[in-house]
Formats: sequence, structure tokens, C-alpha cells
Amino acid sequence: MNVLLDTHIILWWLNDDLNLIDTHREIISDINNLCYISAATIWEISIKSKLGKLKIDANYIDEIRKDGFLELPINWIYSNHVKKLPLLHTDPFDRLLIAQAQMENLTLLTVDNNIKKYKIKVS
Repeated sequence: MNVLLDTHIILWWLNDDLNLIDTHREIISDINNLCYISAATIWEISIKSKLGKLKIDANYIDEIRKDGFLELPINWIYSNHVKKLPLLHTDPFDRLLIAQAQMENLTLLTVDNNIKKYKIKVS
């Protein structure tokens, strides 16, 4: 399975948070799955951290790499695809994740019900 992690999922993973459901934990832990983290997620974490809305270890990217997550860059094609999405969700970071999941045929791991309204695979 090829999956893209929503921001809250990677944060829960890094913090070993009980909000991370067993299904998501198993998907991420399965070495047969490719787990991607979007550059948009890192951007969102950086902004929220700087604004004081989120506390995260300064070396969290090292932890992400150590855990074997793959980087999914942002490109023009993904950014342009966002305009084709219906306005069911207005968060710009989530809209970019939706576009990436659609275009790369990735399953998006999320608990966000607004994301689940889009034509993408979610878990």
C-alpha cells in the first residue's frame, strides 16, 4: 500500500499519541507499505511551531527520516490541481494533500471528515 500521512497522523506517530488508531499504526509499521510525507506537511508544522500553536522537537525531521518515511515534494502540477478540487475543505495544506493523493494514487491516512468527502482513497 502507498500512503500519504495527514499532518496530525505524523504528529501522533512521532509523539506515540493514543489518538493514533491501531489501523493507522499498523499501516505505518508495515515494512511492505510506502509511507510518504508531503513537503506541505513539513511547511504546516513549521508555521504552527513558529506561531506557538504546536510544540515539536527541533530534530523531528531526523526522526521522520530514521523511521523510513519518504518525502513527497510539492510541484507545479500538484499546486495547479488544487483549483480543480471542489471547495469541500478550505484548509490550503489539506487541499494540497488531497491533490497529491489524487494525482499519485495514494491512500491518505487521516481522521479529517472533510477530507473524506473527496474522491480519494482514505484510511
